[in-house]
Amino acid sequence: MHRLIQSLARLTALAGGFVLIVLIVLTSLSIIGRSVNKLLHNDFFQQKMTGFSQALLDLGIGEINGSYELLEAGVAFSIFSFLPLCQLYGSHATVDVFTAALPLRANRWIAAFWEIVLALVLLLIIWRLYEGMQRYMGNGETTLFLQFPVWWAYAASFAAGVVTCIVAAYCAVMRLLEAVQNHSILPSEHGEH
Repeated sequence: MHRLIQSLARLTALAGGFVLIVLIVLTSLSIIGRSVNKLLHNDFFQQKMTGFSQALLDLGIGEINGSYELLEAGVAFSIFSFLPLCQLYGSHATVDVFTAALPLRANRWIAAFWEIVLALVLLLIIWRLYEGMQRYMGNGETTLFLQFPVWWAYAASFAAGVVTCIVAAYCAVMRLLEAVQNHSILPSEHGEH
């Protein structure tokens, strides 16, 4: 079961990473295009190199239309895609100023408690995301520039969120078993097992 959960978390993170790379390239090209477009509208190019600058402008050099819409949808998906792996390895931010001095067994019970709470919170978030997706599916709202349905972005995030909930539920059960049996089952961010 652990290998299946680990593979699911890793594949989801890879999908999120791929989308993030595509978004970085898209955003970079859009910024470069906007900068070149602005440069071609500069007085020097407009007066001294009118034909050249107009030819480049006619090619469509400029900001990529809808890049903000794609960025917004893609980043949301990427965030939800990285959560399962983060959850599996316990890589969320922690503050252990007070718990560092506690015995390992006490820390395992604290970790189990917070893992259960986090799993419940993630379920709540995904439930609300599903409700939002349903609302946008019903009203047919589309994005301003690209005119793709808003619910598509919600659906992509929801799919990654479902994986997050599966991994979170698994981790909650495993942390509880770790506390009861007083030994490590899940991997940690430091590679311990």
